[in-house]
Amino acid sequence: MADPTRALPGLDPVPVGTSTTSRIAGYEIEDELRAAPSGRGRPLRIAGVDEVGRGAWAGPVVVCAAVTDLSPPPVLQGRGKKVIGLTDSKLLTEAHREAFAEMLPGWLAGHAIAASGPEEIDEVGMTEALRRAAVRALESLPVAPDVVILDGKHDFLSSPWRVRCEVKADQRSVTVAAASVLAKVHRDRLMAELDGEHPGYGFADSAGYPSPTHQKALEELGPTPHHRMSWSYLDDLPRWRHLKKHRDPLAGEGQLSLL
Repeated sequence: MADPTRALPGLDPVPVGTSTTSRIAGYEIEDELRAAPSGRGRPLRIAGVDEVGRGAWAGPVVVCAAVTDLSPPPVLQGRGKKVIGLTDSKLLTEAHREAFAEMLPGWLAGHAIAASGPEEIDEVGMTEALRRAAVRALESLPVAPDVVILDGKHDFLSSPWRVRCEVKADQRSVTVAAASVLAKVHRDRLMAELDGEHPGYGFADSAGYPSPTHQKALEELGPTPHHRMSWSYLDDLPRWRHLKKHRDPLAGEGQLSLL
């Protein structure tokens, strides 16, 4: 049952199966939220939040929170007369992401990036680590938002944040798309730096996700200090399996032990 204290018109997501007309993000979700009476006597302050690195074996999970002033978003000029608009970072080339990442900070009304590293992920689990990173980002914004748009169907933030969850929000919300691009570029740059510290794992190419190069390096060299040591990939590495961290189910989600 929905919590009536958190109810706000416009927070219900679009029903599953509802089509969207374009992969270029617009203000569709923001407009729905702002059109609903808020009772605040002023327009809603809306933040878009997106993460990157959730499924990686190494490196942090990174979250960006972004706020726009609802002005037209920046675009890139492609070949011919093609216009490249903001959208899910995975649908953009690396060059386009980098170009947008240079433009977005000057256009956004505010943004903040935060992360949870491998040790924190191992200690508290991915869901809580993701929540902590998102809260850090949101609390670092110059003004606290009234509503947060999350990309996906699960509200990992919960109270006291008022959340609108939307699958593929980064293709429908400019605010979330901007957060998606900035989080992706920030983490990719970080993983490229780690590639220099730990050559052979392919961090610059795989960003810490599974790849043949990454898996071969793990088998031969073992995990680095930047690897998530509670994850199941270690079960498939006989030489390094003893390093795996195990969460004690009787001591709470955050308790770890070396077995």
